[in-house]
Amino acid sequence: MQPTSDPRVLLNETSPVPVTSEATRAPLAFHRKLPGYSPTPLTSVPGLANRLGIGAVYVKDESSRLGLPAFKMLGGSWASYRSIIERTGIDPEGWETIEDLALQLEPHLPLTLATATDGNHGRAVARFAKLLGLKSRIWVPKGTVAPRIEAIEAEGAIVRITNGTYDDAVAEAGLAADANTLVVSDTSWPGYEIVPRWVIDGYSTMMFELEDQLASMGLPEPTVIAAPMGVGALAAALTMRYGNHIPRPVIIGGEPTNSACVLAALEAGEVVTVPGPHDTSMAGLSCGTASPIAFPFLAAGLDAAIAFDDEWAEEGMRLLAAEGIVSGESGAATLGTLLSLADRRADLRDTLNLGPDDVALVIVTEGATDPKNYERIVGRLPETVAAV
Repeated sequence: MQPTSDPRVLLNETSPVPVTSEATRAPLAFHRKLPGYSPTPLTSVPGLANRLGIGAVYVKDESSRLGLPAFKMLGGSWASYRSIIERTGIDPEGWETIEDLALQLEPHLPLTLATATDGNHGRAVARFAKLLGLKSRIWVPKGTVAPRIEAIEAEGAIVRITNGTYDDAVAEAGLAADANTLVVSDTSWPGYEIVPRWVIDGYSTMMFELEDQLASMGLPEPTVIAAPMGVGALAAALTMRYGNHIPRPVIIGGEPTNSACVLAALEAGEVVTVPGPHDTSMAGLSCGTASPIAFPFLAAGLDAAIAFDDEWAEEGMRLLAAEGIVSGESGAATLGTLLSLADRRADLRDTLNLGPDDVALVIVTEGATDPKNYERIVGRLPETVAAV
């Protein structure tokens, strides 16, 4: 049965302005030194284009990134690395392998990396800590499913379950900072802006890969990009990278109905908190407050913000599975964003570049991090369950 609920749509009433990007390929050069690095696949999927009624759909599949089932290792590792360099003063040019870097860190131990997470960011920070022989402490919100907690613990992290929302977990993790503990958060707060900006910068690796892949495959650039919005870090990275493109693609941010913190901030003209609980199967987007460091880029660069019910992401999971692509609930949110518009708001097709000649970029940001829920939605366990 196809979804029937209507999305909540907020169009940018002013023309989005170009967003200045200072991104370099430094994060990409760093990521290439990490074990298991390779560009994630970019695939043209005609079946999804037919379903959406547009010219083409490119899927950038982040369900396996640097050995983890999500894109978060890009931002988590780069921000952790930059934090470590700043704290220890070691030479950023003095290593070629992760083993070299670990050796340079030995005189500066003990060091612990700490953060809050709905799952993927925390696991990424814990994995990077494990690679370097560091400790990690990860806070998660109440209700985080066991497979996500177990996956973080498998990286050697100590996991703390807060009695509240993701925002509460962020607050608790922020208090962990001390002489031996570096907090590597992907959201910001007053006085804590540099590290979350490094997280955003780390996501530029995905954009540079995409640019190179389109060129090598001889494909036209996308005319519309769906951006998943939790606290807004990846969406900010997309607006920064594509805000100055000519022609500029339409950028649409999507988030769950009951945790639509970016949409609420855009309506208010400032960051506001959406009260919890933020119950949604899109756990990676279950955030009540947009990142203040990301919000200016979203306000300037988004063409629209869309809030939609879980059923749209779940339909996206089934459609992706039919194309041989394993996606979790948050991973399918980008496709869910476009589906909710194509099916329920056909009046916005021209405005949002969803016509028969348009090309959409869909980023599958995670694999099946909750196998039981994946089986409930798709009807079978993911083939990659052993890697989750």
